[in-house]
Amino acid sequence: MNYLDPLRNLPRWFVVGVLCCTFSWAQERPNIVLIMADDLGGRDLPVYGNQFNEAPHIDRLATQGMTFLNAYAAPVCSATRASIQSGQYPARVGIFDFIPGHWRPYEEVTVPHHPVQHLPDGIHTIGEAMQGAGYKTGYFGKWHLGGAKAHMPHARGYDQTHVYRGGGFYNPTFVPDYEGGDQKRLSDTLSDMGIAFMKAHQEEPFFLFVSHYDVHVQLDADRDLINHYLKKERDPDYPSNAVYAAMVTHLDRSVGALMNAVDELGLTDNTIFIFYSDNGGVDNRYDNIPLLGGKSKDVYPEGHPLQYVATSNAPLRAGKGTLYEGGVRVPLIVRWPGKVSPASTSEALVSSVDFYPTFLEFAGGKAPAAQTLDGFSMAPAMTENRFDPEREVFTHYPVYHHEQPMSALRKGDWKMVENLVTGHVELYNLRYDVNEMTDLRFSYPEKAKEMKAALKDWQTRTNAQNPVPNPAFDAARRYEWEPNPYR
Repeated sequence: MNYLDPLRNLPRWFVVGVLCCTFSWAQERPNIVLIMADDLGGRDLPVYGNQFNEAPHIDRLATQGMTFLNAYAAPVCSATRASIQSGQYPARVGIFDFIPGHWRPYEEVTVPHHPVQHLPDGIHTIGEAMQGAGYKTGYFGKWHLGGAKAHMPHARGYDQTHVYRGGGFYNPTFVPDYEGGDQKRLSDTLSDMGIAFMKAHQEEPFFLFVSHYDVHVQLDADRDLINHYLKKERDPDYPSNAVYAAMVTHLDRSVGALMNAVDELGLTDNTIFIFYSDNGGVDNRYDNIPLLGGKSKDVYPEGHPLQYVATSNAPLRAGKGTLYEGGVRVPLIVRWPGKVSPASTSEALVSSVDFYPTFLEFAGGKAPAAQTLDGFSMAPAMTENRFDPEREVFTHYPVYHHEQPMSALRKGDWKMVENLVTGHVELYNLRYDVNEMTDLRFSYPEKAKEMKAALKDWQTRTNAQNPVPNPAFDAARRYEWEPNPYR
């Protein structure tokens, strides 16, 4: 039966009115395009003050939209991805490290492990929520939330998917197989996938998630771009790694291609276009091996420092795999003409857990009844630059990586970091000390007490897992890495 059959015996004016109203309602709901970089640091882009890397398309996005100055993610990829899909803090959803996770068996403490090595089955994903709101959904690129068929995005709320399976930046393979990307770089192929999805669904509301692998190690890029940056004068306050900078350009070109496609399809005014990163930048690898790969291994000679240094998050402290600002404060730029003020900035504290309620609000969707959502809608911050200056943002990383296991709370200008091995806490005022260099816990004992109580309460409410003493502790072998036994 044709879906119009029940309307055939009704007056023509009534049928036309119903169809027009239905079409109008569908078009009023904005499309959402979310582009996520991998390991792009909070200070890697010119719009955030970088003087060496070039990203003209992301610059254009910022001039047309809002740049968030206090956007947060988890310190590693799987944790952030799980929080976006679930609307929950990684501590609550149970995916708090990358999958399968780090493991140092002889350390002072034994760190917790993921209950399952995939996004838990009971989670109602943001993809499923958007489908329920009548959106077509597409996911292309890195997933890192489980590799079995039942755990991939096509089974978790996405109508069309191609998940990056491996092969580097120049010979990528996908699940399911993808024809047409053999001669292209991964970032360009992901752009093609996103553009094809938008073209196919331009007459209906859609949610597109493009999840890049740039600028993750091993660093590899087109040689002409690398040569451009090798010839460029270095910034004395930045590593100026030419391969890393070239990868930023690859990422920027993808953003430009997707922006242009939205514009050419006439969807600009009704599309929320978002650029974000999954965690802070990698200063060096946790295992201290060279981070150049693929065709770019020979860009710097053996022993050169830039074989080991990708980027710097300065003035933010540290980087990926830590709860200091360099590990968790990330770029976030949003464009929505007529709703988000162009060339604007926001001091709002926002987090990866906020995408779920934000997208639900714009799509007119319903929150899952049995699933706690930890985030808040970013709609007031995006459209009115209105936000709670004392908002609390939590991060919990109970494993060894670049630092010891830690938990943290940002509230307003204040931030507390708790060492989960020693119990030691640090207190910083980020308005005056964004570097997190001056510990104020003794200068502000009441603030430290208040923050510690709030962090403890949150850990209890989310059932955050913590390390336990390790009976096999061996000081001589404590820094040895082994495969996670729970993988």
